[in-house]
Amino acid sequence: MLQIQGNMKIVSNLTSKSPAFLLTAIPGFHSAHAWTSIPFCGLYAIALSGNSMILFIIITQHSFHKPMFYFLSMLSATDLGLTVSTMSTTLGILWFDAREITLDACIIQMFFLHGFTAMESGVLVAMAFDRSVAICNPLRYTTILTNSRIIQMDLLMILRTGIIILPVLLLLKPLSFYKMNVLSHSYCYHPDVIKLAHSDTRTNSICGLVGLILTTGIDTPCIILSYILIIHSILNIASPEERYKVFSTCVSHMGAVAVFYIPMMSLSLVHRCGRSVPKVFHSMMANLYLLLPPVLNPIIYSVKAKQIRKVVLSLLFTK
Repeated sequence: MLQIQGNMKIVSNLTSKSPAFLLTAIPGFHSAHAWTSIPFCGLYAIALSGNSMILFIIITQHSFHKPMFYFLSMLSATDLGLTVSTMSTTLGILWFDAREITLDACIIQMFFLHGFTAMESGVLVAMAFDRSVAICNPLRYTTILTNSRIIQMDLLMILRTGIIILPVLLLLKPLSFYKMNVLSHSYCYHPDVIKLAHSDTRTNSICGLVGLILTTGIDTPCIILSYILIIHSILNIASPEERYKVFSTCVSHMGAVAVFYIPMMSLSLVHRCGRSVPKVFHSMMANLYLLLPPVLNPIIYSVKAKQIRKVVLSLLFTK
C-alpha cells in the first residue's frame, strides 16, 4: 500500500496540468539546422507566392469569376492557411532552436492545422462536384452552381470543420501530461500529442476517429462517386478527341486530390502501424503531408489550366 502511494506521488510530481512540449525538426540533423532551413524556406516561399498569385488573379480578373475558379480560390486560401499554421514553429526550430511550446499554443496550432486540412478536403469534394456537373449536366451548370449555392457550400464547410475539430481539441485539456514531452514533428499533430498523455485517452481516440470518418471517410467516397459519374459520361462521348478534351479538364483536380490524400493517408498509416519505422522517415512524411499540397497545387493549376497559365506568364514577364 505504501509502495503504491509512493508510486502515485512520483507520478503526480512528474505530471503537470500546464505541460510543455518539445518540437522536433528532423531527428539526427540538429547540427545542420541552418542548411536544412534553406529548402524549407524555398518551399514556403513557393507555397506563399504561388497561392497568393492565384488568389490575386481570381479576385482581380473578372473573367475568372466563375464557379470553377471560385473553388480554386478556396483551395488556394486553405493552402495559405495550412502553410502559415506550421511555418512559424518549423522555421523557429531551424533558425532559433525554439522548440518549446505550451499545451494551449499547441491546441491553437492544431485548431488551424487540422481545421484547414478538413477545409481542404471539403473544397476538393466541392471541386469534384463542380467537374461532375460541368461534364454530366452542362446545360444546368449555371443554374445548379449559383453564387448563393457556392456561399452555402463555403459556410457548410466552415461549420463542419468547427463542429468536428473543437470537441476533439478541447478534450485534450483534462488530460495529464509529463512536465516535458517530446513530439515527433515540427508542429503539433493530434495523434502525436495524445500518445504522450499520462491518462485515459480512449475518449480522445474515439472522437478523433469519428472526426476522421466525418471528414475523410465521407469526402473520399464522394470524390470517387463524382469520378465514376464523370467517367461514365466521358465513355458515352463518341469522338476520341472530345473524350480527351473533356477528361483533360479534370486532370488538375485529380492531381490536387493525389497530392493531398496520398501523403495524409501515408502519415496516418505510419503513426498507427509504423512503430519500427525510423524517426527520420516519420519526420519526412509529416513535412511532406503539409508542404506538398500548398507547393504543388499552384504549379499544377498554372501548368494545366490555360487561362491561369496565360495570366501568370503575363504577370511574371510583362515589363
